[in-house]
Amino acid sequence: MTNLSSLHTASGESLDAWVRELMQWHFSPETGCPFWLDFAKNLDWDPRTEIRNYQDLDRFGFFQDEWLRGGPVRRWVPKAYADRPIYTFETGGSTGVPKSRVAVEDFRIDYEMFSATLPDDAFPKGADWLSLGPTGPRRLRLAVEHLCQFRGGICFMVDLDPRWVIKLLKMGRHEQAEKYKQHVIEQGLTVMRAQDIQCIFTTPKLLEALCERVSLKKMGIKGVFCGGTEMTPKFHKLAVEELLDGVYFAPTYGNTLMGLAVHKPRLPEDNYAVIYYPPAPRAMIEVVDPDEPSRVVGYGETGRVRLTTLTREFFMPRFLERDEAEREPPYGDFGCDGVRNVRPFSRLNKSVVEGVY
Repeated sequence: MTNLSSLHTASGESLDAWVRELMQWHFSPETGCPFWLDFAKNLDWDPRTEIRNYQDLDRFGFFQDEWLRGGPVRRWVPKAYADRPIYTFETGGSTGVPKSRVAVEDFRIDYEMFSATLPDDAFPKGADWLSLGPTGPRRLRLAVEHLCQFRGGICFMVDLDPRWVIKLLKMGRHEQAEKYKQHVIEQGLTVMRAQDIQCIFTTPKLLEALCERVSLKKMGIKGVFCGGTEMTPKFHKLAVEELLDGVYFAPTYGNTLMGLAVHKPRLPEDNYAVIYYPPAPRAMIEVVDPDEPSRVVGYGETGRVRLTTLTREFFMPRFLERDEAEREPPYGDFGCDGVRNVRPFSRLNKSVVEGVY
């Protein structure tokens, strides 16, 4: 069995070996899920014998967004996990039916990998956390709590419902949206004043609103783990230079379908670019030509983000995200490509309200 203990370093032969192992898993009647077993019946080739490396996954074509909308969601449960407790996490859903991903242990594994990248002086073992952001059907709810528990702490939760914020903004009720944001911030401050909180997960907009009210450093906060649609170079600079007063800042890029990508250590020459590396080999991110999405662009070039997820619980080859970015070369221990300054894909005519959190 492939060893996954080496964080984010899968490339070349180790990645290809992991792909071959997963082809046996997802396309064997004993372990695969109904969706992929049915999919294979319509192929004139067998993925278990003909997919030999990562590049061969192109043969599946592009994973379709609509496959994850609606039910029955159990078609995504691998037979090997049929008797295990199953979670389902939603992504999207601000308009129409949300996409769903089933999970058993993936959210725990992803965040334990991420934990290994956090410095102990900023995120002390045994410290209690505040999670201030989306919960509900989203993976974040259990994932951040598990991260805190894995590091020996207790996680206090305050919910933000982004779907309600989106409705308010679409109706032009910006004042009510602002009041709702302050309602969330008040709840967070109440917890911080009542408990010994040293670490925070939150989103850019909530972090900014929180720092308008208090000094996190004076409140005893040592580390802030932050992710969300508004994570931009501008906000990255604002957080480090003005908002946090030396409190450690860990920007991330994650989603329900991929897991959690880790930020590159901040270097002066990057000029606050937000650079991420995926949790390889469990997920791979590529930047592709929007007009020819089977072609990866050159380093430094802009293109559409293409995601491939490779875990025993979930196989999703060649999914075109609604994001664009620049392709970033491997760095240090990160043996695969990264992405720089992820943002909404400019060519999409987006009716969805952006920048909610």
